[in-house]
Amino acid sequence: MFNPQQIHQAIQQKQQDLNSFKILISPEAQDYLEEMAKKSQNLTRRRFGNNISLYVPLYISNYCINQCQYCGYNLSNKFKRIKLNMEEIAIEAETLKQQGFEHILLLTGEAPSQTGIDYLEQAVKTLKKIVHQVSIEIYPLSQADYERLIAAGCDGITIYQETYNRECYREVHKKGPKQNYDYRYETPFRAAKAGMRSVGLGFLMGLAPWREEITAMVKHAQKVLQANWRVRLGFSFPRLRPHLGNFKPEYPVNEIELAQMVFALRLFFPDAELVLSTREPARIRDGLLSLGITRISAGSSTQPGGYKTNKDQISQFDIDDKRTPSEISQLIRSAGMEPLWKDWDWAFNREEDFS
Repeated sequence: MFNPQQIHQAIQQKQQDLNSFKILISPEAQDYLEEMAKKSQNLTRRRFGNNISLYVPLYISNYCINQCQYCGYNLSNKFKRIKLNMEEIAIEAETLKQQGFEHILLLTGEAPSQTGIDYLEQAVKTLKKIVHQVSIEIYPLSQADYERLIAAGCDGITIYQETYNRECYREVHKKGPKQNYDYRYETPFRAAKAGMRSVGLGFLMGLAPWREEITAMVKHAQKVLQANWRVRLGFSFPRLRPHLGNFKPEYPVNEIELAQMVFALRLFFPDAELVLSTREPARIRDGLLSLGITRISAGSSTQPGGYKTNKDQISQFDIDDKRTPSEISQLIRSAGMEPLWKDWDWAFNREEDFS
């Protein structure tokens, strides 16, 4: 149990540590969310200005050899699997660019025989001809493979540990290479050592008690910075959503708890990107928009070719906020902020540009 003085001191503490972080995520701290929100908002505006970055996910394959209980792409789910060819990837990217997007998050299931490194490298190169910023949310790769994707133009990686609870991890990953907890845990270290500009972490909220999960994620992030202190950290807040299958989360996270996580992470990591996707309903995204979140998706599809080429495919999970990119852009402006369709250019990564 923490008293009001301890909570207030933790909120106002300039240099957070794990002890103060545990206070910030405590049940007692929920009575101080307004104070946390104000501090989070001030830190965010100081570090990021009045800018909100926009990105869009692009699924290019739903082949997967894992049996993850919480995922619509589970190997045991029977439906037609597809992967996009380079022409289809280009069509999807051109469609998204016409909507304003310059940052595409490329996603696949885990099936190296279908979406191996050669295919991924080609996909990144195809996207980089169309948009300025490409990041990936795919299965774990070796450091050498990440170096290849960086050379092709990849800017960042997002990799969820899914759950940091080893027992729960074993229970929900029934088959496939994803059963290897340690290899997945070490993935962001390999990406950081390869020179990836940004590394995003997260856990699927609902698999295990969230306070234990977020504490483990903070420790994970600190180790990523030890692997490469130049990395720009990012954190996502994915609550489990309905999908093909009957999995029900044992530890659902409510809206107050989600807000508490956002504010606590902002106070601990003032310079980190905090990402809120279309998994969440509009009212939550609207409410957190100016209080700590720095990046949001818009107009998302979680099926391969869902924007133009194959709109009748199975989705990995259902999205909630179905507003168009233009509606989200207008929302950001009406909140007194500026939508950023691109916040990075690969040219800045080339040494010759500094000569």
